[in-house]
Amino acid sequence: MQTLAITETIAEAEKRFGLSRSSLDFFTEWHDQLPEINPNDRTNLEILWKRYLYHRSGGHLLESTVMLLLVSPLLTIAGLYDPPFRIKAEESVQITIADGEEILQGRIDLLVLQDNLWIIVLESKKTMLSVWSALPQTLAYLMASPNTNLPNFGMLTNGDDIVFVKLENKHYAISRVFAPLSTQSELESACRVLCKIAEIVK
Repeated sequence: MQTLAITETIAEAEKRFGLSRSSLDFFTEWHDQLPEINPNDRTNLEILWKRYLYHRSGGHLLESTVMLLLVSPLLTIAGLYDPPFRIKAEESVQITIADGEEILQGRIDLLVLQDNLWIIVLESKKTMLSVWSALPQTLAYLMASPNTNLPNFGMLTNGDDIVFVKLENKHYAISRVFAPLSTQSELESACRVLCKIAEIVK
């Protein structure tokens, strides 16, 4: 497992990679003309949401459990495990984040689909790390894509929150935070965004 000290801010990541944050019009894929959820998938999402809620009620979940209970079923429902998609798992990255006087430690696990979609799952020890703490590293992953002139997308989650990122030609934008722990409709909305992105990166 790689070890990485993530101390840079989003502004520092922008400077390092020459990135600029774009307006809402740049990243319409997370809110415009999203595909509808069919009844069968809605039933599966309801089961997924209730299952996640049940296990999450017992305390914070480890990254591997979030991957098993939430991320993998969500990717399945969105069709991202089926042709033409190919998936590869990257090596986990251990992270250390300075948060004032406290040092927070955690881990980033990531999956890459079609070289254009990165799924980033964030795990923390004792304290829940915000999905935003993984954004600078996510921008670095997206910049490592072989096709940076094409739209590249990331989905960041710690289980409780889901955020989507789009990067193209050194411009990036971020979706709102989806909070599947709060309501089932939030999980459905995140799934619709994934389905929309799947249509684009095929």
